[in-house]
Amino acid sequence: ISFAEALQHFQSSGLSQNRRKVRGPGRRGGLAVLLRCLGGPPRLRTQLRGEQELALAMAQCALDDSEQVHMRILQTIYRQLTRSRLGCPRYGTHWEELGFQGRCGVEGLEVPERRRVFHLSCSNAGILVLFQNFPFCIMSVNITRIVIQALREERLCRECNRRQQVIGVLNDLYAAAFLRLFRLWKRRCGTVADAGSFLKELELSTKKKPRQLLRSLEAYVS
Repeated sequence: ISFAEALQHFQSSGLSQNRRKVRGPGRRGGLAVLLRCLGGPPRLRTQLRGEQELALAMAQCALDDSEQVHMRILQTIYRQLTRSRLGCPRYGTHWEELGFQGRCGVEGLEVPERRRVFHLSCSNAGILVLFQNFPFCIMSVNITRIVIQALREERLCRECNRRQQVIGVLNDLYAAAFLRLFRLWKRRCGTVADAGSFLKELELSTKKKPRQLLRSLEAYVS
């Protein structure tokens, strides 16, 4: 499945129940408004709020074995990352190739918010970290969580407003954070034991310096 087709599926499916779960930031008091006027982050433009809501609703979407599009996304991620021309069984030890733990693959995978997340960034799957015992998909889901949280906390409004899009910024920031992880892992000869501290660094960079991360990605790609 292509990224565009997968995204279109979620756009057309409505996700009404998930959208109701999405709660934006609370109303701000006078001091918060004053600080924003004095140079704080801008608010997301009105015309982008629908796309923001869609992204947050997708983050609430649990993997459904009975949904054909969900299974196609899963198969595509597997084939893109392994360069296999064949699909794979839903369950089995082959998921360990991608950094999942155990034969159940994504079935038992939950992020700290206790919600399974679709990261629709398979178009950025070319940035691979080919080290032994690297927990690729576990780190991927955590990076997705970090990026979604940055959006929820309005840390990405300036960049979204500049580019007039939300999901495109999320995908690029996801790739940029993974590139940052690659460099940290390589420079510090990382192991699985370092994953937690690396994720903390990524979270700080993603929330405090998203534009710097994106520029690093642009330089890398060019």
